[in-house]
Amino acid sequence: MSQSEHFIPGKDAALETTIARLQDRLAELGLEVEEQCWLNSVENVWSVHLANKHCPLIYVNGKGASELAARASALGEFFERVGNNYFWSHYYLGADIARRDTVFFPQERWFALEDGDHWPEGLLNRELKALYNPEGAIPASMLVELNSGNRERGICTLPYLRERDGATTWFPINIIGNLYVSNGMAAGNTAPEARTQALSEIVERYVKFKVLREGLCLPDVPQETIDRYPAIAAGIRGLRDAGFGILVKDASLGGQFPVMNVTLLNHRDQGVFASFGAHPRFEIALERALTELLQGRALAQLDGFPEPGFDMDEVADPQNLEIHFVDSSGVIAWRFFGDTPDFDFHHWNFSQTTTDDYAWITDCIHRAGYDIYCADFDHLGVYACRILVPGMSEIYPLEELEWENNSVGNTLRPYLLRLPSLNLAECRDLLDLLDSLGLDDLRPVPALIGVAADADSAWKELRIGELKTLLALALSDEDGIREGCDWIRHLRHMPPARHKVYRAIAALLDLQGDAEHSLTLLYGVDTVAQAKRVLSGETRFFGLNELGANIEHSRLHQSLLAEYRKLWP
Repeated sequence: MSQSEHFIPGKDAALETTIARLQDRLAELGLEVEEQCWLNSVENVWSVHLANKHCPLIYVNGKGASELAARASALGEFFERVGNNYFWSHYYLGADIARRDTVFFPQERWFALEDGDHWPEGLLNRELKALYNPEGAIPASMLVELNSGNRERGICTLPYLRERDGATTWFPINIIGNLYVSNGMAAGNTAPEARTQALSEIVERYVKFKVLREGLCLPDVPQETIDRYPAIAAGIRGLRDAGFGILVKDASLGGQFPVMNVTLLNHRDQGVFASFGAHPRFEIALERALTELLQGRALAQLDGFPEPGFDMDEVADPQNLEIHFVDSSGVIAWRFFGDTPDFDFHHWNFSQTTTDDYAWITDCIHRAGYDIYCADFDHLGVYACRILVPGMSEIYPLEELEWENNSVGNTLRPYLLRLPSLNLAECRDLLDLLDSLGLDDLRPVPALIGVAADADSAWKELRIGELKTLLALALSDEDGIREGCDWIRHLRHMPPARHKVYRAIAALLDLQGDAEHSLTLLYGVDTVAQAKRVLSGETRFFGLNELGANIEHSRLHQSLLAEYRKLWP
């Protein structure tokens, strides 16, 4: 072994080898990235932001106990996400890509929608259909994914192998995107290394949600145990020296799961932040919990987390748990900080090689009563995988497949891509559709239809409530205009100049031409003139340009698709 090579536990190649290989593959693919915002706030805790040079929506964060480890981590996460097409999973790919023979992966399989909207035979298996659609209330059309919206072609699926018997199961991309998002994705030097990482992530979040939801109190890790890992102990000491309270806890739930916890308590604002890490090896799990705590955060950015709460309903609420998944800034129960733990401390260590790691964590999940489904992706020359553990690895509640399915965007998108050119009948149809869907008026429209809107576009902050107001204006529906303008009056997500125009519109309606001079003095000549144009119909849809069938009129969206075409020319 060369003295210039650095190996870390859990990885099957030197960091230098991994970094060089992944950087070479990026260059071959034409994916240009740059390292931004290096942080090393305390000893042996590093993080880096890695961003695509041409599309700001494509980025990852890496973390590790050294600069090399953080760089390798960032590159690995980048490949897990390009390997799984995850960077594009929230966006519409456009009409041209949607009509390709292959939209996502060569191994994809499409199931035609059948009469009666029953789920097609061959989709999933009996147990999974019962899990995802227990009442049979979800029509097959809701399983058409957001990215192509290709209802004529049907339901796009990918093959996943069930670990316990190798059976192939066809999972709808819609279900994966709605329930699992990024959970269970990984890339690595070898399949056992990557799969262990994916399963560790799944177990980490499962235990984290269980601990938070149930308000469990975890046992402290004795200081003498922490001291066995000097590099980790130094990082913890650095945080304490910076004035933070740090709790180090065993989250294995009595030796069942390979999970550790590091929790920060901020005396400046009484905020708390719990970080979890998992791996079959104790040291790796503890290091991950620590480095996750400071990933992308300088010490000065550790203010602003919420205080512990007493309301367990608030803590266990799915929205609070979703916030913990996104950035760990949700509420934590006071019970978590108790002096009497619900479990005894275990200084566990379950394996020594990546092959053993994967075997152990697979058995762990099987013992817990769950099945493991794995898809491999090596088309980019780097092994990546996505693993699903139904019933365990969902990030969003199963019922959201029925009530919050993102396929609703497929219904609205044909209207919205050509919004400025809709005739009156189409405007009425769209407004009726919005009313029938019962969408929250605060829901952002671009995200709903999978569009990356430019920052300087009126689309950027468009909400359902404003869209309804604009449709009422197009239809000259005075009651709808008044109701919409009153809703907008309380909206805080709109540029001030645009907000002022809607207030002027409401005033013009109520004044019916009286006091116009005073109105002009109050709002300004330009604002009143703009309000008149919008109210009269001279200006339709108030600055919302036509997006186009391939979202060709959004620069940001086009930059996103340009990077996709580098993977799938």
